[in-house]
Amino acid sequence: MKYILMLVLLLMAGSISSEAQIPVNWKSVKVLVYKKNGKGFVHDNIPYAAQAIIDLGKKHGFKVDTSSLPSVMTEENLKQYRILIFTSTNNDVFDTDAQRLAFRRYIEAGGGFVGIHSVTGTERNWDWFKMLLGGTFAWHDKFQKFKIQVIHPQHPSMKGTPKVWYKEDECYFAKELYPGTHVVMVNDFSGLDTSNAKLNETRAKNAGHLKQYVPSAWYHDFDGGTTWCTTLGHDKKDYADPVYLKHIMGGIEYVARTVKRIDFSKSYAVSSNEPVKY
Repeated sequence: MKYILMLVLLLMAGSISSEAQIPVNWKSVKVLVYKKNGKGFVHDNIPYAAQAIIDLGKKHGFKVDTSSLPSVMTEENLKQYRILIFTSTNNDVFDTDAQRLAFRRYIEAGGGFVGIHSVTGTERNWDWFKMLLGGTFAWHDKFQKFKIQVIHPQHPSMKGTPKVWYKEDECYFAKELYPGTHVVMVNDFSGLDTSNAKLNETRAKNAGHLKQYVPSAWYHDFDGGTTWCTTLGHDKKDYADPVYLKHIMGGIEYVARTVKRIDFSKSYAVSSNEPVKY
């Protein structure tokens, strides 16, 4: 009784984060790794990312399907998945608006979404999808070593991630930022290579009003669903790096814990880009 009272008081005081309380029943979790790319650049890390998530599933006990076929985007198919994971997708990854609508209605039904690396370059002409992501791709600096700073160490995706992480990757900049996101980690772009004047001008242009930091990982609840994204993971070697894999697994864990069930009766959209009902 005393323990229960203490627990209630702590919860009332906000001392216990809801993000880290209830363990995930991984046997009940099934995810879809979606690998489709539109016309344009295709990352060579995609098969490595997919295999890494398959391996994480085997290790933790959750089921993993993979596909690069837009035909999987139907309500009947998507209802079996707790999370959809887009691994370095780029440009238009759906063939029809019906597929876009099915994806949107899945999110409205309470679905989970995890976006990895170049996901912000996906569906750049679809306003609703850009809001789901939290923004859309503007530009990235050249692959190089730079400083990454954790700003929300309590988040599951930050556990096992160095508070200050010096990592080789691409520093991504976004535009059309959605104000509902919660940033958990940032890239310190003030330390990027400044030896090229043209690159400096491009960086300053894409940084806009940002002075030193640009988001590298974030989460938010949007339109009924839950999103977690990271811009890190350009190098295929990352998908064998225990530190990076803990980062990815933490994002998957957060979404899996947040998403309770998929209920399409909660979905309301009849077109892919109609206004969001807040």
